[in-house]
Amino acid sequence: MRLALVTETFPPEVNGVSMTLGRLVRGLANRGYHVQVVRPSQGLDGEELGEGEKPYEELIVPGRPLPGYEGLRMGRPEAYRLLREWTYVKPDLVHVATEGPLGLAALLVARALQIPTSSTFHTNFHQYTGHYKIGLIEDFILVFLRIAHNSCGCTLAPTKQMADELKALGFKNTAVLSRGVDTELFSPDKRDEQLRAEWGAKPEDRVVVYVGRVASEKNIDLAVEAFRHSRSDSRRSVMVVVGDGPERARLQTKYPDIVFSGMRKGEDLACHYASSDIFLFPSITETFGNVVTEALSSGLAVVTYDYAAGRELIESGVNGFLAGFDQPEQFMETAKVAAELDDEALSSVKVQARETAMTVSWERVIKEFKQSLEIVRNRDRRMYAKIL
Repeated sequence: MRLALVTETFPPEVNGVSMTLGRLVRGLANRGYHVQVVRPSQGLDGEELGEGEKPYEELIVPGRPLPGYEGLRMGRPEAYRLLREWTYVKPDLVHVATEGPLGLAALLVARALQIPTSSTFHTNFHQYTGHYKIGLIEDFILVFLRIAHNSCGCTLAPTKQMADELKALGFKNTAVLSRGVDTELFSPDKRDEQLRAEWGAKPEDRVVVYVGRVASEKNIDLAVEAFRHSRSDSRRSVMVVVGDGPERARLQTKYPDIVFSGMRKGEDLACHYASSDIFLFPSITETFGNVVTEALSSGLAVVTYDYAAGRELIESGVNGFLAGFDQPEQFMETAKVAAELDDEALSSVKVQARETAMTVSWERVIKEFKQSLEIVRNRDRRMYAKIL
């Protein structure tokens, strides 16, 4: 299959959507697909040359920073360029991974050329509006998302919960495409006592960590509040925030006692996870939350809300801890329960977390993605053949 995958974010950008798409693209390419990734320029020197050999083709269009979030970029709606490219070499399927201007242009061109289309729902953009002072347009964004996704042969959501919610909102042809985790990279074996010492933590101390975008919608103030609420006089604890984003400067000024490590990648990121003990994730805008699976794989006791990846993978009190969705007080009390575990009990939770992550395979996810794409391609081909 010749697949054109259109996205506003892709490696080397660091976020959950980028990481997921990078995995899926490489997985499909390694299974014989010819994949063209259509994405905006990320403003990186020499990015068109790339980093080493890539098993996929890239079509890079001009990009500009997302308003209010300089770290993310949108692609220009290059409809004419896509029309020219895809008329010359026609894809068998166009998969729209993100719903920005570039994705919308791709949908219009695919419809004009009668190319089957599919999509994924990665980000609750309509829920972000309140965090960026544009809450009045939430309904408009939801209508736009629904129209865009309903023009595709299917919309793949990361959990059954999300697929059901989208269906209730009027999204058609929803299905589930879960997420995997690299258990070799994210492993308890990456624990580094020297790194912990740099944070000011001794071997017997507890390290509480948050990993992800440092942005308003991630609710990091609550994570810090929960950390402080759960501290005790009997055991010293340290909190580390790993990541970057528009809220970092404010948070660093507000919480001088918290360690801010900035953005980390690869082995470095894996060491930051594994060198911690408890993972706090109070975000309420996730479609999945890849960081939850990475933390589980790293052998951490995860504290999160009962939805998205948490609901899919965690049995509260066994391999992690769940608080009622969007219940801040309950989240803080749940974090306190995790923090007050003795070493033996915490070790049991961490072992169970790792065992859960070992069952979440990227191999299975890529296989499911491949099957979904082929169903849409074959069904839409028959539809267009009847029209002709």
